[in-house]
Amino acid sequence: MYLPAQFEEKRVDVLQQLIGAYPFGTLVTLDADGLNANHIPFEISPEPAPFGTLRAHVSRGNPLWREFNPEVEALAIFQGAHTYITPSWYQTKQETGKVVPTWNYMVVHAYGPLRVIEDAAWLRALVTRLTNRHEADFAVPWQVADAPDDYIESMLAAIVGLEIPIARLIGKWKVSQNRPPADREGVERALQARGDANALVMAEAVARGARSVS
Repeated sequence: MYLPAQFEEKRVDVLQQLIGAYPFGTLVTLDADGLNANHIPFEISPEPAPFGTLRAHVSRGNPLWREFNPEVEALAIFQGAHTYITPSWYQTKQETGKVVPTWNYMVVHAYGPLRVIEDAAWLRALVTRLTNRHEADFAVPWQVADAPDDYIESMLAAIVGLEIPIARLIGKWKVSQNRPPADREGVERALQARGDANALVMAEAVARGARSVS
């Protein structure tokens, strides 16, 4: 990833926060046919330090878990808030006209060795945690225990766990840090006026000069 110093985010807690807020990631691995990408929800644990561990699962029918090259690090990509930025929001447009469009975004790349886990207890615990996390906002959250136990056992037998102890964690926060203050203020105001959740997250990040994911 191209990473100019002004856009680099190094704080591990901020990077982990983005993964937690935007857990649907892209897992990139290498197999005999070349690069392979799978799109799956992850959970992140802060342990072990300094970067933590990613956990997920895939269908047993997915060849990923059998065919990936264990000698090559896996890459998990997490995309946070992002939005088109029109030069019409810049004060510089009125002053000189020397402006062009761009795209603001926040993204985290996590690298590490991929481990396959088939233990039923491990899988049940992972699925339970993921379910509880993503059901939490519902008025009547669904729970794993709501389904018959033999059915859950059959579903667990149909998936395979994945674990990545994170060896490298890289963040890029491109949130108008390279623009003059008046231009950043124009971007912030315009995004706030749009008012959707994505725009508001980005407006806050621009206001801080970076560094907000939720």
